[in-house]
Amino acid sequence: MTENTHKAGFVNIVGKPNVGKSTLMNVLIGERLSIISSKAQTTRHRIMGLINDDDYQIVFSDTPGMLKPKYELHKNMMSFVHMSLEDADVILFVTDLFETDEEIEDVIEKINQSGVPVLLVINKVDLSKEGQLEEVTAYWTQRIKTEAVIPISATESFNTERILQEILDRLPVHPPFYDKAELTDKPERFFASEIVREKIFLNYKKEIPYSTEVAIEDFYEEENIIRVRAIIYVERNSQKGIIIGEGGKALKRVGIQARAEMENFFGKKIFLETYVKVEDDWRKNKNKLKKFGYDQ
Repeated sequence: MTENTHKAGFVNIVGKPNVGKSTLMNVLIGERLSIISSKAQTTRHRIMGLINDDDYQIVFSDTPGMLKPKYELHKNMMSFVHMSLEDADVILFVTDLFETDEEIEDVIEKINQSGVPVLLVINKVDLSKEGQLEEVTAYWTQRIKTEAVIPISATESFNTERILQEILDRLPVHPPFYDKAELTDKPERFFASEIVREKIFLNYKKEIPYSTEVAIEDFYEEENIIRVRAIIYVERNSQKGIIIGEGGKALKRVGIQARAEMENFFGKKIFLETYVKVEDDWRKNKNKLKKFGYDQ
């Protein structure tokens, strides 16, 4: 493979919350880089994952779900979405059998005006009723300027290989952007915090997961073990009590699950400490958001 024929580019995954964007990227990459949860709005940052081959490098970008912002946090999340439209070589617009364009009309207009090739990915076709896929396809092809429609089931890995081929057909000739040994642009601390945050989404109901942020205060890697100290931030004292639970049982359960997931992810023994602190109304405060890495 010569530099004159090697392909490389940015493929940015966008869509409304809970349509399966993170599941899809994890399937395409072959690694769990993004939080997967049945709850919407679990992805808060733009997370890049790489597929490397002798002939090409695909830089995938999983973005937060498109929504109408209610907090400063939401505005920041949407800034990642808009940024992803500006540097994309290919856009994967992911929807499912149940979503509409309500509340995201302005983003769709921006996508249509971008001049970037768009692949319309319709997820969850394993749940399709007779005629439903045809109706959904007609609905979205009237709204999105798309070069291909790809029905898939990300959870079943159905038809996802076609996405790769459609991407490669449109990827520009370019040398790799990242070292071919890399899997992502994010540091290990980031994934440690995301794993803890994922377990919070799995274990708590209603507003609690959305009011929570996780910061990794210490991350020390030794030969046989990684020592991690995680701080779970909430917005109110009452939420702190819920996170900890009676006798600390709820927090302990999160810690056990997170440690097991980290050991699988990092391939080492993990010593994990978790603490809970209150950071009043952090979702609405620009300075506090910057402290948590939302500085776009």
